[in-house]
Amino acid sequence: MSLHEECGVFGVRTPGVSDVAWLAYYGLYALQHRGQESCGIVVNDDGVFSSHKDLGLVGEVFSDHVLEGLPRGTMAVGHVRYGTTGSSSRNNCQPIEVNHQKGKMALAHNGNLSNGGKLRDDLELAGAIFHTTSDTETIAYIITQERLKAPSIEDAVSRAMNRLDGAYSLVLMSSRKLICARDPYGFRPLCVGQMEDGTWVAASESCALTAVGASFVRDVEPGEILVFGPEGVVSRREHCHTREKRLCVFEYIYFARPDSVIDGVSVHDARVRAGRILAKEHPADADMVIGVPDSGLDAALGFAAESGIPYGMGLIKNRYIGRTFIAPGQSARGDLVRRKLAAVESSVRGKRVVLIDDSIVRGTTSGRIVGLLREAGASEIHMRISSPPFLYPCYYGTDIDSKEHLIAWRHTVEETAKIIGADSLGYLPTERLGELAGECGYCSACFEGQYPTKICGDVRKDRFEKRLSEVNGSHEGV
Repeated sequence: MSLHEECGVFGVRTPGVSDVAWLAYYGLYALQHRGQESCGIVVNDDGVFSSHKDLGLVGEVFSDHVLEGLPRGTMAVGHVRYGTTGSSSRNNCQPIEVNHQKGKMALAHNGNLSNGGKLRDDLELAGAIFHTTSDTETIAYIITQERLKAPSIEDAVSRAMNRLDGAYSLVLMSSRKLICARDPYGFRPLCVGQMEDGTWVAASESCALTAVGASFVRDVEPGEILVFGPEGVVSRREHCHTREKRLCVFEYIYFARPDSVIDGVSVHDARVRAGRILAKEHPADADMVIGVPDSGLDAALGFAAESGIPYGMGLIKNRYIGRTFIAPGQSARGDLVRRKLAAVESSVRGKRVVLIDDSIVRGTTSGRIVGLLREAGASEIHMRISSPPFLYPCYYGTDIDSKEHLIAWRHTVEETAKIIGADSLGYLPTERLGELAGECGYCSACFEGQYPTKICGDVRKDRFEKRLSEVNGSHEGV
């Protein structure tokens, strides 16, 4: 709980004019768990782009009136955002739209560049003027630069990938083509599917394909560029197999929806395996196993099945409140926990409880959940976490930018258990992470501190806002 999410992307290209805005809406609705700050859709109607973007959830931003106001078209791209670089503001809403000498482009991005600060510095020194504080605009600038010299938009994307480092799954729309691209490490997921009428759909997760009635075709491979154009579908693979695959393992633990399949691995099955591992590595003498909704439930099922301890419902989630990280500050985030979760007193009173959650970041949220169960009468609470302890920052799309904020960096497991009020605490062993991802190579830098890419300069989420503040301050009185 309280781990900050990244983003979700969606794209659609139909054989003829269709209600693509509605398809994008349904796709983004299925991806809402990946970002709850803002959302947006851009529709392509014969080369004319129309868009709507704003802060808020998909259902709030896109009323029937708004959707009916967007034209029918042959293509659309959409985005749900939780910003890992840049503040929560309308300026940072995606998709980003660009008009340049050779046409138009709309870009949706999931991930975070590890060399984004340096790239932005170089662009600004060359005269670029930025309107957002998101590194997605940096990607848009670089693709545009390359497009002015390249014979096609897909060539421009390929050339841009030589300059980008870090995590990026992109869905890009030009006047004639829909393009998907995934970084050579494959940090973030991206997949494609097809509807019965020939419509192609791209999305961060397979659950969004199902939501619009598309059948899953395959994942976009790390380093691959897929081009959906008038001539059909073209796969470009010049960047494939240039790096060792490093899918973020936390997609399986927390980020993705349980019904998604990422790189051939069922998210639900991975979480159940995590619970079984926990039961073997950190057994507990208890009366019931409960999970923290929603991402702790599957692991709780696995723990119960492996241990033989009955699975029960000990916490109820208010479905009308989003993930706790959408609150702007830690105190507000803590207040949300009580409004979001309630203990089932009749179920837990007098019971020794095994409580399963996906992670502990700062410890504040975990402490409040343990407190809820104590107030409801639980006699013992043994907390089990389906991930290893967070010890290092993530620079690839998860908002953990300072190890000083991580409770596991500052305290031992025993100290952490005491701080959050649990009788015992056990984490998933780092050496068993590979059992969740199957044959898929994965990134575990936030647990082990070994980063696949070079980390360049200032990588704080608010680094661009701070830079603007410093620049404005230095010009006061001039």
